[in-house]
Amino acid sequence: MKRLLVIFLFSILGRAYGQDMQYTQYYAAPLLLNPAFAGTSNDHRLILNYRNQWPSLPQGFTNYALSYDYNMSDYRSGVGFVVNVDNAGSANLRSTNIQFMYAYKVQISDKWVFSPGLYFGYGQKSVDFNKLIFADQLQFDASGSAPTQDLSVSQNIQPESHFDFGSGVLLYSEKVWIGVSSYHMNQPNQSLLGEESRLPMKTSVHAGVRIPLYTGPFRRNQNSSIAPSFVYKKQGDFDQLDIGLHFLYEPIIVGLWYRGIPLQQNVKDNISQDAIALILGMRLDFIDVGYSYDFTISELGPTVGGAHEISISYTFDVKTKKRMKRKDKFIPCPTFIRN
Repeated sequence: MKRLLVIFLFSILGRAYGQDMQYTQYYAAPLLLNPAFAGTSNDHRLILNYRNQWPSLPQGFTNYALSYDYNMSDYRSGVGFVVNVDNAGSANLRSTNIQFMYAYKVQISDKWVFSPGLYFGYGQKSVDFNKLIFADQLQFDASGSAPTQDLSVSQNIQPESHFDFGSGVLLYSEKVWIGVSSYHMNQPNQSLLGEESRLPMKTSVHAGVRIPLYTGPFRRNQNSSIAPSFVYKKQGDFDQLDIGLHFLYEPIIVGLWYRGIPLQQNVKDNISQDAIALILGMRLDFIDVGYSYDFTISELGPTVGGAHEISISYTFDVKTKKRMKRKDKFIPCPTFIRN
């Protein structure tokens, strides 16, 4: 019975974590979307992400990410790293991943840059099985009033670690970006039971365009634009489309997003209609702050509490005595709302 309970528990958790944690504000987590985004800002970029999915459920999904990347213009390169932590369930199933990115910039014309990128990562997964107590795990002393937990069930549960790598390419101008990426190309084993449980490779295609408004003789002082974009991703049997647009009227940002697969019925664990997301944000001189809420439209309904997400992006430059020539500078990727 104990073994059956363990297998049942981890089959559920395996389904929950068979795919990567996703961000509604994927544009605010560019290094988790494509390693080729490393170094596509003007100089330094630091981003914090937080997501709380299904908060109405006890111990739902929470995710934290810290990323940093730098545009090494002298070397036609970009470098960066991401620390990403996932937590799920009453047993505190935790996945911690550290990834290091490198991207090279190729100026193929005055208006277009081609950027191939790679990442190499290290991940750990663990679970606190002691937080779960089953009826047949309780033992009583002679008086029958002092239950103690039998820890024999968790003896075979051990933290696991693995190496990981992936790649991507990005083509962009000052207004358009198109990219393809593949994560977990080696499909690492992430089993906690000493067996084999491969993490499927995740492939995504993403593109968008930023369209400035109020140009020409009627141009206003405020920077305003709309930015429609999409991301299609597939991982194992799971696939999903995120599509929507942002409207920027500086400093206010408003976005509306749809996540799912239109005109497709649910297949196995693949939810075809997932969520509608509303995004609100503010763009300041060096900081972008965003908040989004996912309205669940799947069969789970509103009882799960949707999902809350916060992002903070800070871009800055380090003053140096050396000034680069104009021809040596690479144009930054538009990345939805900011150069």
